[in-house]
Amino acid sequence: MRQVNRKLGYEGRRNLVGWCFIALAVFLIALFYIYPVFNSLALSMTSGKGVVTKFVGFNNIIRLFKDSVFKEALKNTFIYFIFQVPIMLTFAMFIAVLLNSKNLKFRGIFRTAIFLPCVTSLVAYSILFRSIFSADGIVNVLLMDLHIIKQPIAWLIDPFFAKVTVILAITWRWTGYNMIFYLSGLQNIDPSIYEAAKIDGASKFRQFTAITVPLLKPIILFTSIMSTIGTLQLFDEVVNLTGGGASSPTLTATMTLSQYIYDLSFKYVPNFGYAATVSYVIVIIIAILGFIQFKVGGNKNENV
Repeated sequence: MRQVNRKLGYEGRRNLVGWCFIALAVFLIALFYIYPVFNSLALSMTSGKGVVTKFVGFNNIIRLFKDSVFKEALKNTFIYFIFQVPIMLTFAMFIAVLLNSKNLKFRGIFRTAIFLPCVTSLVAYSILFRSIFSADGIVNVLLMDLHIIKQPIAWLIDPFFAKVTVILAITWRWTGYNMIFYLSGLQNIDPSIYEAAKIDGASKFRQFTAITVPLLKPIILFTSIMSTIGTLQLFDEVVNLTGGGASSPTLTATMTLSQYIYDLSFKYVPNFGYAATVSYVIVIIIAILGFIQFKVGGNKNENV
């Protein structure tokens, strides 16, 4: 009996020491992550600015269905998601396969060059893209010299081309980031698998579809979920490149949900309650898309 009490006493002291080590981290996580989640949920049922708010219940949700700016921002966000994420991940996979070839010289230089955009200053690369896609920028000059267009394209003003510019900018910046994940996964695949497939007469394309893609499913799932979250929270590129379409005829041609949340909080007449409601739309969309992605690709990873 004494031995049991001693054992329990030792385990209790060990648990106490462990909690002492993680207490500060738990407190900070609760303060800066958990509390804001529940506070924003309560805030989404109010209306007003600052501490002067009034309870409105589900009126903010009803307002969403009548808000034309919200609908425009939601549509733009989904356009970026539908087009940019598949294009970026496809490019990242393709480049990773090319850079994984042992016959390619200067692989290190190419890998560094492709990865550099994602660590480039956002302001610097935004200025670069604004210069390249301006009315007298190199893109318009080149297209006119090749007689593809007769007059400059308003890349940063026209609603359609402004979205194209944003998609190109995001793809340029984050393709190298995802490439690193695919490249690390490719380097962990046993080369003997490809050699056996080659002996069996499998083509390069067949090897890619039957070996590379199945073995990279966990990484593909990870990059797709992270890219989905990042694109649905898109804010910096839109604000710095087009200002949300402030120069376009509709003024909201490229606006995203995250920018609309910012504008509701700090640019328009502040309404933190409605801004919190819009933010939960992003949370719900990410949760639904993440669940779908896990169901489609996650459960099959056990069979790889």
